[in-house]
Amino acid sequence: MNKGNNGDLTIMVVEDFEDNRFMMRRLLEMSGYRVVEAEDGQEAVELATRELPNLILMDLSLPVLDGLAATRRIREHAELRMVPIVAVSAHDTADFHADALAAGCNEYVTKPIDFDQLDDLLDRLLAKG
Repeated sequence: MNKGNNGDLTIMVVEDFEDNRFMMRRLLEMSGYRVVEAEDGQEAVELATRELPNLILMDLSLPVLDGLAATRRIREHAELRMVPIVAVSAHDTADFHADALAAGCNEYVTKPIDFDQLDDLLDRLLAKG
């Protein structure tokens, strides 16, 4: 998972558990990405509008504002409408997938995250931009 020079690409990790955030940040930074972090949905909306990340990894179960509501609010900003948002959830049911896509997520990844699969997904989504 070491691509080298992805440093001009920013990924926002939205995750309320510090250990999960730390692990995702480390793996993404090892792949050369710049990482910004939010701990809840409200912070995610504010950070996204300020940082304009290239991609957002959005946990769906968040305090203050859940991931679906945060995604809908992020999509209200014109400059963020085309930013890929990947829903991250421990729930792997058709309903959760459908709700995430309806809210504006581009993809859905289940926890625990398979980082090789995530790396392939990031390559595919970021190549579109």
